[in-house]
Amino acid sequence: MNSTSAFLKENALHIFHVVPGIFGNQQSQYLEMIKQMLIHSLNDNEWEVQLVATKALSAFLLDNEEDTRTMAAFGDALPLMLNVVGKSIYNPEEDDTMLKCLIDIAESIPKYLRPQALPVMEMCIKILADPEITDPTRHLALEVVVTLCETAPGMVRKLGKKIVPSLMLETLKMASDLEEDEEWNNADEAQDDDEESNSVVAEMALDRIACGLGGKTVLPHVMETIPGMLSSSRWQERYAALMAISSVGEGCHKQMESLLPELMGGILRFLQDPHPRVRHACCNAIGQMATDFSPTFEKKFADKVVPGLLLLLKNDPNPRVQAHAGAALVNFSEECPKPILSIHLMDLMSCLEEVLSAKLQELVSKGTKLVLEQVVTTIASVADTVEDKFVPFYDRFMPYLKYIIQNAMSAELRLLRGKTIECISLIGLAVGAEKFLPDASEVMNLLLKTQGAVGAGDAPDITDDDPQMSYMISAWARICKILGKQFTQYLPLVMGPVIKAASIKPEITMLDADEMEAAGGDDDDWQYISLGEHQNLGIRTSGLEDKANACQMLVCYARELKEGFAPYAREVLNLMVPLLKFLFHEGVRSAAADSLPALLESAKLNPETQGQVVEMWTYTCPELLKAIENENEGEVLSDLLGSLAKCIEVLGSGCLNEEAMREIFRLLDKTLKEHFQKASERLQQRSDEDYDEVIEEQLREENEDDVYILTKVADVLHSLFLVYRESLYSYFDQILPHFVHLLQSERPPADRQWGICIFDDLIEFTGPSAVKYREYFIHPLLTYIHDNNVEVRQAAAYGLGVLAHHGGEAFATTCAQAIPLLTQVIAAAESRSPENAPATENAISAVAKILKYHASVVDVNTILPIWLSWLPTYEDVEESPHIYGYLLDLMEANHPVVLGLNNANLPHLICILAEALHREAVNKEDPTYLRIKNIIHQVLSNSDLAHACSEVLNQDQKDALQKL
Repeated sequence: MNSTSAFLKENALHIFHVVPGIFGNQQSQYLEMIKQMLIHSLNDNEWEVQLVATKALSAFLLDNEEDTRTMAAFGDALPLMLNVVGKSIYNPEEDDTMLKCLIDIAESIPKYLRPQALPVMEMCIKILADPEITDPTRHLALEVVVTLCETAPGMVRKLGKKIVPSLMLETLKMASDLEEDEEWNNADEAQDDDEESNSVVAEMALDRIACGLGGKTVLPHVMETIPGMLSSSRWQERYAALMAISSVGEGCHKQMESLLPELMGGILRFLQDPHPRVRHACCNAIGQMATDFSPTFEKKFADKVVPGLLLLLKNDPNPRVQAHAGAALVNFSEECPKPILSIHLMDLMSCLEEVLSAKLQELVSKGTKLVLEQVVTTIASVADTVEDKFVPFYDRFMPYLKYIIQNAMSAELRLLRGKTIECISLIGLAVGAEKFLPDASEVMNLLLKTQGAVGAGDAPDITDDDPQMSYMISAWARICKILGKQFTQYLPLVMGPVIKAASIKPEITMLDADEMEAAGGDDDDWQYISLGEHQNLGIRTSGLEDKANACQMLVCYARELKEGFAPYAREVLNLMVPLLKFLFHEGVRSAAADSLPALLESAKLNPETQGQVVEMWTYTCPELLKAIENENEGEVLSDLLGSLAKCIEVLGSGCLNEEAMREIFRLLDKTLKEHFQKASERLQQRSDEDYDEVIEEQLREENEDDVYILTKVADVLHSLFLVYRESLYSYFDQILPHFVHLLQSERPPADRQWGICIFDDLIEFTGPSAVKYREYFIHPLLTYIHDNNVEVRQAAAYGLGVLAHHGGEAFATTCAQAIPLLTQVIAAAESRSPENAPATENAISAVAKILKYHASVVDVNTILPIWLSWLPTYEDVEESPHIYGYLLDLMEANHPVVLGLNNANLPHLICILAEALHREAVNKEDPTYLRIKNIIHQVLSNSDLAHACSEVLNQDQKDALQKL
C-alpha cells in the first residue's frame, strides 16, 4: 500500500475486499494499520483507488459487525467513504456499487452510520429528487433511507426528523410517475405491475417506511400531501394518493383507525372516477383497509362499501376494474363478521349470479375470462364467511360451477377451472355435509377425472406446474372435512398426487452478477438472496408454496380420518420427518411438525398398524429433537415443541428412553436460558440512545413471541407430567431454578403466569408427592391470587384448586388459608367483567374444591351460602364440571344449608342450573350434564315445585329447560 502505483494499490485493496478477514486471529494487532491504510486510500488522488477502498472498507465493517470496538475505531473513515459515494453518483462512468455498499451497511450495521446519519439521508433524498439521475440509482438512494427506517427507526425518528417531510413528499411524487398503458386496459389476465417501475418502488417504500417509523411520524405528512393529490386534475396523482393510503395502512394502523370515517368519505367517490386506473386504485385501497382495519372497517362501512363495489363489478366497462372490485369484495368478505355480511347477502348473491352468468356467456362468445375467474373466487369467499346462510343459494350456483369444471378444458382455462374447484369445495364446507352430500360423489369424480385418476381419454393432461393441481389438493382436504370417515374410499385415488406435490424438490440456482442482470430479478416465481458482491442464490418459491400446501393437506387427512389414514401413515412419516429441517420454507417445517402426532395416532388406533408405532417413533424422536435444537424461527420452534408435547400424549408412558429424556430436558434448559437472555437484551435496548415509544412497542411484540415459545415449553412439561408423573422429578429438578426465577415478583406477568402453570401441572399430575416442592410454589400461589394481572390471578386460583383436589392432607392448612384470599378476589369490584371473569370463576371453583376435599379444616356451613351466592358461572367451561358437580353433590345429599327449610331454595337452585344450560356452561358430553338433566327432571316432576320454579325462571332459562 506504500507503493506509488495505483495499479498495485487497487490490487491490494481488492484482495482485502474479497478476503476482509485475511489477518485472522492477529487482526487486533494490525487494526490501526488497517484503519490508516483505508483512510489513506479513501483520500488517494486516484479515483479508482478511492472506489476500491470504499468497497474494502464496507467488506471489512460487515465482516466485523459484531465488534462494537472496531466499529467505533473506524468512525473516522465514514465521512471519507460518504464523500466517495456522493461523487460516484454524478460520475457517468460509474455503476451503482457505492450505493449498494451503503445499503449493505445500513442493513447490517446502521449504528455505524449514526454520526453521519443526517448527511446520509440528505444525500439520498437529494438523489431521489433529481430527475436527471437514472431511475435505478434513485431507487437505490431511496433504498438506503428505507433500510435505515427499518433497521434503525429510532435513529431516523430522532436524527432525521427534519428530512421525513421531504422523504415522504419525494416518495409520493415518484409514486405518481406512470404513463397511460393500453396493454393494462386490455389485459385478460391478472398481471402484477412492474416491480422496477417508479410507482411500484415508491409504493413498496411507503409501506416499509410506515411500518418502520410508525404512524405518529409518517401519517401527518401523508395526510398533509394526499388531499392535494386527490384533487389533482392528473389521474396519476389521484392514483398515487389512493395507492399511498393502501400502502401506509399497516404501519399507521393505530393513528389511521380514528380517521377512517374521514378517509372513507374522501375515498368512496373515486369508485366513479373517470379514469380506470384510479377506480382500480380505489378498489385496492378499500380492499387493503378492509384487511388492515378489520372488523372495525366492515362494521362501519358495509352499507357504503358493498353497494359501491357491486356497482363496479356489475357495470364498469373496464374488466381490470371489474375484477379488482371483486377482489376487494373478497378482502371485505374474509374479514367481515357473519351477521353483517348476511344483511347484504341477497344483494351480493343476486349481483354475483348476474355477473357469473354474463361472464360465462362472454367466455363462450369472446374467450375473455379475467372477471369470471375473480367472480368465482368472490362467491367462494362470501360462502366461506356466511356458512349455513349460503344454503338457499346453493342450488342456484352449483350448476354454474359444475358446468365450468365439465367444460373449461383448454389449457388457457386451467386457472379458471382451479378457482372453480376451490369455490365448490368452500361452498361444500360452508353449507355442510347434509346439503353437499348429494353432489359429493359427482364433484369428487369430476376432480379425479381432472387429474386422470378415473375417467376417459378426454381428461386434460395435468403437468407439474398446472395451477389446477394445487387447487384440487386443497379441495380434496376440504371435502375430507365434509365427508369425514366416508372420504377414506377416495384415499387410493388422491394420495398419489398429494404425496408427489409434498415431495417437490426445491429448484435452486447460483447466479453471478451478469446472470442476475440478465434474469432481471423480477420473476415472481423466484426469490434471490445475495451471497456477496458476485454471487446470488436463486430459489423457485412457487413450487415451495405448493409443497407446503400439500404437506398441510396430508396433516388434514391424518387428523380427520385417524385410523382410516393408517395405511399411509408410515409412508407419509418417512416423507415428513426429513422435512423438519427443510430450510427453504417455514410452512413446510411447520406442517411436518404438525403431522407427527396425527400420523402416530393414526397408526396407533388401527389394529393393523399398531405394531409399527414403536418403530415409527424410534425413527421420529431423534430427528424431532434435532430439529428443535437447530430451529431459529420462533414460530416454527413453537410448532416443533407443540408437536413433541402431543406425540408424548399420544404414545404415553414408555415412549421416551433415558437418552431421549435427557435430551428433552437439555433442550428445555436451552430454550429457557434463551428466554431470559432475550429479555435481558430487550432491557438493554431500553437504554439505547435512540429508544422511544415506537421501539417499546416493537419490544413488546418481541416479548409476546418469546412468551408464546414459553407456553410451548409449558405444553411439553404438561405432557411429561401427565404421562410420567412423579418419576419425572429427577429430570425436572435440573431445570427447576428456571421456574423459580420465573416466579420472582420482578419478572413480567407472563413469566409469573407460566411459572405458576408449570407448578399447577406438577401438583395436578403428581398429587401428594408434590409436597417436595412446596417451598417453591405455596407462597407464589397465595401471593399472586391478588396480582394485578388477570392471567396471573387465574393461574394462581387454578393452582389453589388443584392443590385442594390433588394435593392431599399435607396442604389442608394452606387450603384453609386460601379461602379468605379467594373470597376477596370473587367479591372485588368488576370481578365479573369479561376480562376478570376467568380468574373469578377459577377462584369460585377453587373454593368448591376446598369445601369438597378439605371440609374438616373449614366451616362449610358458614361458607356455603356465600359460595351459592356466587353462582351461576358460565365463562370457564373447564371449571364448570367441578363447580356444578359439587353443587349436585350437595343437592343429591339433601344438604340442609343448600336446600333450605322445606326445600325452599330449590327454585333458586333450578334457576342456577337453567342459566348454566342456557349459557352452555357444561358440555353435553360431560357426565355432569347428564346429572344436571336428571336432577332437573326429578325436581320438576313435582307439580308444586315445577310451578314455584316457573315463577323465578326467565324466558331464556325456560327455553333451556324445554330443550332437555
